[in-house]
Amino acid sequence: MDYKETLLLPKTDFPMRGNLPNNEPKKYKAWFDTDIYGQMKTKREGAEMFTLHDGPPYANGDIHIGHALNKILKDIILKYNYFQGKAVRMTPGWDCHGLPIEQKVEEKLGKSKKEAMPTEQFRALCREHAAKFIDIQRDGFKSLGVIADWEHPYVTMDFKFEANIYRTLCEVAKRGLLVERHKPIFWSWAAQTALADAEVEYEDKEDYSIYVHFELSDAAKEKIGVEGKAGLVIWTTTPWTLPANTGISINPDEMYVLTNDGHIVADARYDAMIEEGVVSGHASRKIAATELDGLLAINPLNGRSSKVVLGEHVLMDGGTGCVHTAPGHGEDDYKVGLKNDLEVIMPVNEKGLYDESVAGLNLLPEPEKFVGMHIFKANEPILELLGDSLLKVSKFTHSYPHCWRTKKPLIYRATNQWFISIDDTPKGADKTLRESALNAIESVDFYPASAKNRLQPMIEGRPDWCISRQRSWGVPIAFFRVKSTKEVIFDEDVLEHVAALFDEHGADAWYSMNIAELLPQGSQYNPDDLEKIEDILDVWFDSGSTWNSVLSSGNYDAGNYPASLYLEGSDQHRGWFQSSLLLSAAINQISPYETLITHGFTVDDKGEKMSKSKGNVVAPDKVIKQYGSEILRLWVALSDYQTDLKISDGILKQTAEQYRKIRNTFRFLLANVNDLDTLVAAEAYGELDRWILNKANTVFALVKMSFDSNDFLKGFAVLNYFITNELSGIYMDITKDRLYCEAKNSDVRRATQSVMALVSKAMLGLIAPVLTYTADEILEYAPALFKGDMENVFDLLYEPVPEIAAGFDDAILLEAREKFSEAIDSLKKEKVIKATLELEIAGERSILPISDDKNLEDWFVVSAVKESSEGEKVASFEVEGKTFTVHKATMAKCPRCWRYTSTSESCLCERCEKVAGA
Repeated sequence: MDYKETLLLPKTDFPMRGNLPNNEPKKYKAWFDTDIYGQMKTKREGAEMFTLHDGPPYANGDIHIGHALNKILKDIILKYNYFQGKAVRMTPGWDCHGLPIEQKVEEKLGKSKKEAMPTEQFRALCREHAAKFIDIQRDGFKSLGVIADWEHPYVTMDFKFEANIYRTLCEVAKRGLLVERHKPIFWSWAAQTALADAEVEYEDKEDYSIYVHFELSDAAKEKIGVEGKAGLVIWTTTPWTLPANTGISINPDEMYVLTNDGHIVADARYDAMIEEGVVSGHASRKIAATELDGLLAINPLNGRSSKVVLGEHVLMDGGTGCVHTAPGHGEDDYKVGLKNDLEVIMPVNEKGLYDESVAGLNLLPEPEKFVGMHIFKANEPILELLGDSLLKVSKFTHSYPHCWRTKKPLIYRATNQWFISIDDTPKGADKTLRESALNAIESVDFYPASAKNRLQPMIEGRPDWCISRQRSWGVPIAFFRVKSTKEVIFDEDVLEHVAALFDEHGADAWYSMNIAELLPQGSQYNPDDLEKIEDILDVWFDSGSTWNSVLSSGNYDAGNYPASLYLEGSDQHRGWFQSSLLLSAAINQISPYETLITHGFTVDDKGEKMSKSKGNVVAPDKVIKQYGSEILRLWVALSDYQTDLKISDGILKQTAEQYRKIRNTFRFLLANVNDLDTLVAAEAYGELDRWILNKANTVFALVKMSFDSNDFLKGFAVLNYFITNELSGIYMDITKDRLYCEAKNSDVRRATQSVMALVSKAMLGLIAPVLTYTADEILEYAPALFKGDMENVFDLLYEPVPEIAAGFDDAILLEAREKFSEAIDSLKKEKVIKATLELEIAGERSILPISDDKNLEDWFVVSAVKESSEGEKVASFEVEGKTFTVHKATMAKCPRCWRYTSTSESCLCERCEKVAGA
């Protein structure tokens, strides 16, 4: 007789394979069509708020794997907080202004067309370009299953947004932190604009290394009592800056030596200069730095005076101890020049070419030939002009600042720029901006903790923030200047009127309206007396002010300020994290974020950076088409995001295998609770049930603790171990007999089903933030007891497994199960047995702490565990110093349950007789 019909085999329509690439897009579409984000807000109304403020990606180009990592990680954290019962907010955003978009539009137009075009028309084309990529990127992010307020994103080029960026600027100005200075800053001659520190990359560059003799003036020689040849030797790597030299800096605490061949260098550098062949004479006299202070030397390039000044920045780890100082071409040069009243000469225009003023600097013999020459091409002609004063010339490769967009080397160039002053105290505050920002950092939780050690020194050591750019596509620094006095107007009525016009017309109004239209009615100012400032804001100011424009303006339902979390790549310590912190500290003296999480960059499986030329780029859309977004999401959760994250097809295949394990575990659990209507009372659980419930409670608490600390790698490692070993490897295996063979409503079967319902429901709440699609699909196929009144996964609220005392101490039993498995491994390989049910175990049963015989048999999945056996001995194992022997079962195989507990193979065992005959 075939007893299959009498067995209660698992039943579920939940498919073994997810067919994710085909099914996910349908589910995601349904979510977004029914405004699932809006539903999430409604379902958690009044709950504790968790605000994730989205750092804006740049609206230029398709999304790449780094974008996917960032948005998925945000989505996991947001959903984790949601499934833990919090109200959540994430308003996605885009950075839309800036140089890369300008460059793309310029490329399409051609240079001549762009120059002939009105600014407002060019800006309209930039706006169009950004809008196109916002739509492309939004679709890309939605295809990853990322839930956010996609219907109401923040877009930095929206009219009200531009107005609020401008209002943030006005707030900084009102607090006295906005200053205009003529000083050297990083200048991109390729992009023709100033740059902030965050826009600078360092790459290797080959440069000249030259030593030049600056002869002292006759008056200087007379003052220190020397005759004949005597001059300071400077070292520089930028010969093209020598025309702008106005000083030589020396260290005030050092002694200097005059060699008998007429060269002055620091005593501490003398031996090195001898070794390098820069000087050759003996040190004939020592001179204190203070004796040289204020003396004049002669620039051999043009005969102009160069004043010797004292500078703390002069170090003894290289060079001569005498530093060529051109205040228009360097930060330290500028500071020491300001202190010593050195002239700031700037003969270089915005394109990196010498301008007309270079002709007045007496570059002999033909100064006019340098006009229009690119500075990097001027090095060789300048070296020729130096003649005998050039003591040594060589080339070397060093790390040099480059423009992050054009990838061209930068220069320091003195221009009129707008700065946010870091060391001034905002009106109404008692600390400088630097002090306020450093103080605000102390309240922030950092993940990883070491990230604080990156951000803090950057704030401690950073210069003033240059926020002006000489471009067209951005928010203008929309202030008026009085033509006659050059005074800037910060009249509150004027500022608010301009902001209100921006609300209505966007920042384009600054270009399309004349001054009279931009002034409020009845203004005390005569439009003819005023001129517009033409600079625009650094895009880092745009994104750095998003906390104000998004969280504080009331224009978005975006959550609280300060935000619960900012989360971006580790490069944002010098970018968005810093600019946001500075503006928040400037205006409110607090950090805009309570927690800061940073992640690494995506690399291939060899740890190499991805590039099209290497052919190792992993594109998100390709992964989704091949594997589905769930696999990409699980890859994020299973990666240590605090370091660089490796991804490749091989890694994704491994991730897909782990996904299948999780999916099929849930499938087994669903299939075995399909006929459960009511959970049993706590006292109905047997020893094995109490063991797995206790184990699950402990494991899930550890997983939750890891997730609470944003450590998804550790949490999933713990969860996967539990699924593979205790849950699937043991409990699901050892309970098959009672699930399939016991009577439908037997206490032992219903208890096991209840355990599976509780464990799977709690586990669903832990995987749902990562595998949201799969969790939703599980609920679709879940029986009524499991699903309850949940319509979809977004009705889910994490419920831990109930606390229950363990049925037994599992240490000995786990060891015994492992030893038994090792002992019989060869029996299976040699086909002595097909299944462990063919066996029974004999030994001192009392040391195995399961009291019920049937439970103990199930633990080993054997047909008997007893003190002794008459069956054929086939193996043995040792536990706690006691030997257990393994024997062929002495009874016959039951044709229904396949346990060897029957009197003959033609009749049922006692248990099956009762169940099947009932």
